[in-house]
Amino acid sequence: MIKISLLMVFAFLGQIFTSSANVKVEKDINYGSSTNDPNRQLNVYYPADVATTKEVLIFIHGGSWSSGKKETYWWLGRNFARKGVVTVIVNYRLAPNAEFHQMGLDCAEAVKWVYANIGRYGGDLRKIFVMGHSAGGHLAELINADPQYFNSVGLKNPIKGVILNDAFGLDMHEYLNIAEKDDSYRDFLRTFSTHPETWTLGSPLHYIENIRNPQLIFYGARTYPAIQIQSKRLDSLLLAKQVKTELHVIKHKKHVGMISQMIFGANQLYQIILNFMKVN
Repeated sequence: MIKISLLMVFAFLGQIFTSSANVKVEKDINYGSSTNDPNRQLNVYYPADVATTKEVLIFIHGGSWSSGKKETYWWLGRNFARKGVVTVIVNYRLAPNAEFHQMGLDCAEAVKWVYANIGRYGGDLRKIFVMGHSAGGHLAELINADPQYFNSVGLKNPIKGVILNDAFGLDMHEYLNIAEKDDSYRDFLRTFSTHPETWTLGSPLHYIENIRNPQLIFYGARTYPAIQIQSKRLDSLLLAKQVKTELHVIKHKKHVGMISQMIFGANQLYQIILNFMKVN
């Protein structure tokens, strides 16, 4: 096992080093009205050739709304940039210093920055996609579905399509009503408050009628039941509305594995995502 793991690490590092010359990165860019606030900064990974416009992917990290940072996902930025996608990894304020509404506003501000600036990195303003894992998937769909977020930053929703990777919290009202009252539950209350009506307002599925853009939904076959149930419900409701949606169940994968598998640029999710962006 140790030898196999080392070979995988060396193969991965070799892939990164041999491709780094073709990828550029600009880090710790302030967005919105923030000034040198690490929680409101983003990194841009882009192909060195900016002469032709390319699809843009904005990634919102997970971490139960209380942890996580953009630096962890440098490999995601590089892998996508190597495949010809201008990729933006964003930070946002976290609990307990912010609730979901402030987080959503941060993410909308980040998208606004991308819309205003990504052209100089070779990004196509007509092809901006937003992707999130876990809590990041919740925030990606929330700002897409609830118009208050883009209205608040003075921008018409520019999202061409949403990519959900094992998104958690699509219906927080349902989850918090039935979940075990453990430490994780109490942690979630810091983000969503103790008020059931607020749980509803923070649930992307509450705004299903507003979702009109294409959706690409992944979940792991061994992930949390709530993610499986709510991802399937989102897909079914969108199909009933004749909104373009794709649902992929990834065999053998648990929640963390759904994103960590993408450390390797040859992972199957990349091609599915690239195809989704090309045809939408």
